[in-house]
Amino acid sequence: MRRAAVAVAATAMAVSLAACGSAKESGGGTKSSGSSKKGDDLKIGLLLPENQTARYEKFDKPLIEAKVKELTNGKGQIVYANAKQDATTQNQQADTMITNKVDALIVDAVDSKAIAGSVKKAKEAGIPVVAFDRLAEGPIDSYVSFDNEEVGHVQGKALLKALGDKAKSGDIVMMNGAVTDPNAALFKKGAHAELDGKVNIGKEYDTKEWKPENANSNMEAALSALGKDKVIGVYSANDGMAGGIITALKAAGLSKLPPVTGQDAELAGVQRIISGEQYMSVYKSYPQEDAIAAEMAVKLAKGQDLGSLDAKKVDSPTTKAVPSTIVPVVSLTKDNINDTVIKDKIYTIADICTANYKAACDALGLK
Repeated sequence: MRRAAVAVAATAMAVSLAACGSAKESGGGTKSSGSSKKGDDLKIGLLLPENQTARYEKFDKPLIEAKVKELTNGKGQIVYANAKQDATTQNQQADTMITNKVDALIVDAVDSKAIAGSVKKAKEAGIPVVAFDRLAEGPIDSYVSFDNEEVGHVQGKALLKALGDKAKSGDIVMMNGAVTDPNAALFKKGAHAELDGKVNIGKEYDTKEWKPENANSNMEAALSALGKDKVIGVYSANDGMAGGIITALKAAGLSKLPPVTGQDAELAGVQRIISGEQYMSVYKSYPQEDAIAAEMAVKLAKGQDLGSLDAKKVDSPTTKAVPSTIVPVVSLTKDNINDTVIKDKIYTIADICTANYKAACDALGLK
């Protein structure tokens, strides 16, 4: 019986050790699944919010894709989806990527609150999430964006400079972004800090979905309410809306357009700046922001420390001290086009100085 007990104990120990070995190997496999892939065979999900703004398809997607390839020796891939300004669609896209087990997610949220559920699902699945450009709610792992409140300060200061000593000679219209975008609130806050008390704000709008056509309708309503000759300036939160605003101003028959601000340095916006229709834009270095987002995603997917990418801590409404990198912004006017979008190879002279803008380009020495 003693021998039998010893035999049973030995068998149990062997089974236990085998199980431990199996668990260890399995755990090691999970833990070092990156090492079996050499850390480079990664799938990074990229969720962008819309295609109304040129930057997402023209710059962000290809630049992030290229940087992921570079960081993974050509083995990593981007799984891409654009929500076309629909928060429900974006949640479905995120859930599909989680089900398909991407190694990390880069999310530019349509609606920062609505995406929180999908961010939580990703966390539960062990998939790190990088909040890109907009501070998504939920348990995100890192965040990269521009100094969004500073964007508003830059825009407000530029508008005051354009108005000069006539800042209170009439009304300005404020065309803010969508209420679903947390950045829009920061742009607005920064702009108000510069403009309040220094100008008369005749009308102010939060523009649904950032759409140029909605900005156009809002501007038509403002001109009707205030009188076209009373509007001396327009704060526009971005270039797309600036285009809709300027169309409304022209349709109203203004002999001279008031200064209009913008953001994103879209090609059409830069061309309007050259021709004098738009006063300024805010240039944000997409190559820099995109490279940081890609690097964050790859590092997190590999389980690596963010290092210098954890330069700042930012609080969202749901998550405190999110490791973040904040990229500086530049006021873009006709005086520094060469030193910004051309120097950074966002556009070439040929892109900007098409036939309709050749004379304006020549006058600025852009050849």
